[in-house]
Amino acid sequence: MSLGRNDECWCGSNQKYKKCHMKFDEKLDELKRKGNKVPSRDLIKNKEQIEKIKESAKINNEILDLVAENIKEGMTTEDIDKIVYEYTISKGAIPAPLGFSGFPKSVCTSINDEVCHGIPSEDRVLQSGDIVNVDVSTIYNGYYSDASRMFMIGEVSDRAKKLVEVTKECMIKGIEAVKPWGNLGDIGSAIQKHAKENGYSVVREFGGHGIGLDFHEEPFVFHYGKEGEGMVLAPGMMFTIEPMINEGKSDIYIDADNGWTACTEDGSLSAQWENMILVTEDGIEILAY
Repeated sequence: MSLGRNDECWCGSNQKYKKCHMKFDEKLDELKRKGNKVPSRDLIKNKEQIEKIKESAKINNEILDLVAENIKEGMTTEDIDKIVYEYTISKGAIPAPLGFSGFPKSVCTSINDEVCHGIPSEDRVLQSGDIVNVDVSTIYNGYYSDASRMFMIGEVSDRAKKLVEVTKECMIKGIEAVKPWGNLGDIGSAIQKHAKENGYSVVREFGGHGIGLDFHEEPFVFHYGKEGEGMVLAPGMMFTIEPMINEGKSDIYIDADNGWTACTEDGSLSAQWENMILVTEDGIEILAY
């Protein structure tokens, strides 16, 4: 759609195009002419959407803080699910995983060799030495947020602790690689490099994703790749960075019994951290963590 300088901007700001996204579009057009893949307009959040999504992210952060305060040896993953469900509902929000493509619970709890999508259960008791990823996603007034944290239960081995710490470093490296008008491949390159330097592998079947107006939007955020390649990272884009790092090989399988839980093929430990970020004019803003 071609807009005149004095037409209302396509983003819904009610401002004239020339004062809003005209220079933005000219920049994208220039990058596209140079052979770059550029985001479509529906991937660019406007100010109103960003503020609404931040409200969802605030609740999501509060839920993870509550889990952090309560998680301990001897509790079940069903106990974690109950904490997440009850707090989410108390805030007038909805747990995004519950019922999503048939997922039966309100949160994902993935332990030790489980890569992601672990299903809470009354039979799964947290034991000293476990490393646990708790992945929380929230819908509030129709807007989505998503983040996960790792927790170490009781006395954890040095190798498990190192994996958890390096995985967090991988996520931070990925976030630090995000620059306005940079490329998606910059993220994956930074993550892959740090994981490899520490002797770990990166899970390839899963990645980060656009989020905000829906649970999973474009772009798919690879946690491996080459710097300078992939979609242009334009201000207003919003997505998760959530590397899954394996102590052993990157190969995984899906639990045939539940059809959801991904585990390492070789039984090695796996860890994941996830933040949700917004690309801004001069950097990034971390919304959910």
